[in-house]
Amino acid sequence: MRAFIRDNAMTWLDEYRVDGLRWDATAWISSITGGGHTAPDAIVDGWSLMAQVNSEAAERHPTTLMVAEDLRHEPAITRIAGEGGAGFGAQWDGSFVHWVRAALIVTDDAQRDLGAVAGALMVDPADAFKRVIYTESHDEDANGHARVPEEIWPGYAGSWPSRKRAVLGSALVLTAPGIPMLFQGQELIEGSWFSDEEPMDWSGRHRFRGLLQLHRDLIGLRRNHADVARGLRGPHIVVHHVDQAQGVLAYHRWLDGGPRDDVLVAVNLSTDVRGDVRIGVPREGRWRVRFNSDWEGYDPEFASVPTLDAESTAEARDGMDAAISIAMGPYSVVILSQDG
Repeated sequence: MRAFIRDNAMTWLDEYRVDGLRWDATAWISSITGGGHTAPDAIVDGWSLMAQVNSEAAERHPTTLMVAEDLRHEPAITRIAGEGGAGFGAQWDGSFVHWVRAALIVTDDAQRDLGAVAGALMVDPADAFKRVIYTESHDEDANGHARVPEEIWPGYAGSWPSRKRAVLGSALVLTAPGIPMLFQGQELIEGSWFSDEEPMDWSGRHRFRGLLQLHRDLIGLRRNHADVARGLRGPHIVVHHVDQAQGVLAYHRWLDGGPRDDVLVAVNLSTDVRGDVRIGVPREGRWRVRFNSDWEGYDPEFASVPTLDAESTAEARDGMDAAISIAMGPYSVVILSQDG
């Protein structure tokens, strides 16, 4: 069996030239009851099997990403085999999806736990790209659950609240440090629940073409296509503004810091327009709006609150040296940075 699994994995890498593989339920490979390799019922051969295959994959295909669906935040999963680890490049972050998805789905704004969302966003820079972050997956959207838009309003996945808050989830995934994962159809506001026997509704490409463009724009910023958001490619994050009463949080992302690198992400998790949100920024100067999910070009039913470029003032706020004021639409995300 060990040889079969090893040969099968190498076939996918050698012959089919896939970019990587996801190992399912790795906690059950390394223990009988899913407790992982440190559990009393640990399966030593299971752990060594994963380490052996990952080591060979790393040697033969150094750029291949091997991912563990472990969901236990076990550091040894991503530690190299020579140091007692299983040798995976990354593992699914079960905490991120749990807390962010809960905040998106709950009906009452007052029940959205911004502190929990802030905690899910935060990560040690050394581990930033060892986690896969997401709000939807084949497991989360099935097994008694449904896709995020459907869970927000069952039977009305295409409704305004469902579209608005589902987009919030995508924006959080694509602006937080980690390896972002979008599930098939997420960018098309696919409803219902996931079944591998049901085809996707591709008409969403036309009905939600603006939201498809929204996802493309977010991905472009994430990949820094216009060289105005280098910080979104970095490992660093500080969630420095959390206002539970207003439903607003903001975080600072950076790679090396400085203009076109420092990025401010502001999130309004309430159904109310926020006309004057005061948020700390790293330095003085003009902060330009690079993305506003409330833009009517993405959806004609969005409020299109005018979120304008902001000139900062020398005011210590949120632990930073300067501050700006911005307007935010309901259930929206705004991304800002400075020119060089």
